[in-house]
Amino acid sequence: MHPNPIFHSADHAKDISLARDRGFGVLAVSTETVPLLSHIPFLLAEDGGHADLHLVRSNPIARLKGAQQAVIAVNGPDGYISPDWYGLTDQVPTWNYVAVHLTGTLEPLPDSEMRAMLDRQSEAYEARLAPKPVWQTPKMTPEVLERMLRMILPFRLHVQRIDATWKLGQNKADTARLGAAEALQESGIGTQTSALADLMRAPPML
Repeated sequence: MHPNPIFHSADHAKDISLARDRGFGVLAVSTETVPLLSHIPFLLAEDGGHADLHLVRSNPIARLKGAQQAVIAVNGPDGYISPDWYGLTDQVPTWNYVAVHLTGTLEPLPDSEMRAMLDRQSEAYEARLAPKPVWQTPKMTPEVLERMLRMILPFRLHVQRIDATWKLGQNKADTARLGAAEALQESGIGTQTSALADLMRAPPML
């Protein structure tokens, strides 16, 4: 998280909403040698209390024994900000972004829960593709489904802390921030720069 508290989130409702909407992040677990990272889809509870996910059996994180302390890092929109866009002197380049970290205990669940978790995840994602017919596991040949289910393992991250950075130029005067947002909208470098520009125009209350 950014060290400047002006960018930190105190009301986690919007952090939870962003993480639930993204549904994809980097799972990080520490070991005695190097951190283990895995890019994973997840399903976050409405209250942000836990996140369900699955890992392929061969994933090094899945091979760890017992519960582990872990973090899921979720990226929102991000973009490069040129100092020329502020209309002010003596400015430096920066990068605006939104990020949410979900920290807690990663618990392996019984294999028997994998089917129900897969159904919950696919239902949540498929519902957002309406009016497309919803894909469900019964569409698969039972033998193929069972074979694939044996290849993955269910996990639950019990979220104990939520940290978030919404770096949107709140430390700049309104005219400078709005000028940067307009330039970013027109010719930005980053991910979802239009969405980032919209956030910069009306930064959420932190």
